Amino acid sequence: MNKFYNQLLENNKNWVASKIAEDPNYFKKLSLGQSPPVLWIGCADSRVPANEIIGAEPGEVFVHRNIANMVVHSDMNMLSVLDYAVNVLKVKHVIVCGHYGCGGVQAAMTNMHIGLIDNWIRHIKDVYRFHRDELDAISDETSRFNRFVELNVFEQVLDLGKTSIVQTAWERGQELHIHGWVYDISNGLVVDQKVTLTDNNKLADIYKLDL
Repeated sequence: MNKFYNQLLENNKNWVASKIAEDPNYFKKLSLGQSPPVLWIGCADSRVPANEIIGAEPGEVFVHRNIANMVVHSDMNMLSVLDYAVNVLKVKHVIVCGHYGCGGVQAAMTNMHIGLIDNWIRHIKDVYRFHRDELDAISDETSRFNRFVELNVFEQVLDLGKTSIVQTAWERGQELHIHGWVYDISNGLVVDQKVTLTDNNKLADIYKLDL
């Protein structure tokens, strides 16, 4: 364990040295502030690192991660990140990125009792309930699992659009695009789900706030 831990510290030193070799002022410039154009809401899965997937450098992506890339309306952690990204950093794009093989989504397909996380998984189960007819009609389990991952991303994009933070930004004319992606760990490619919100027109009327 100590060897592994010490290697992490050594890796940091090597990374710093490589960055300084490329640009002696790299960290000085980075320390002056951030103005990322993107907020990434992704899964906590260790195989899905936001910056690396899209080839972004530190300072280019503001990141929030949780189990199964969920946008839960009562999650103050997520809402605080979203508020800061939209109202302070003025990001222009919010990307919800799920991934095939997501353990959280897979758990939501079962009645397995895991522990505290059961309460979080319940939100994913709601997505299954919304799309039960489509999902139950898919006989192949892997295909149904993959489609569930995609539909979960779709619903999280909509849930972002329902927030007062996002709708207020749109109301004042702020440029803000919300996208849904699914990352395929087996080949490293992102699959654009072709669901993008730039205003609240695609939301059901009940979710459109009178601002």
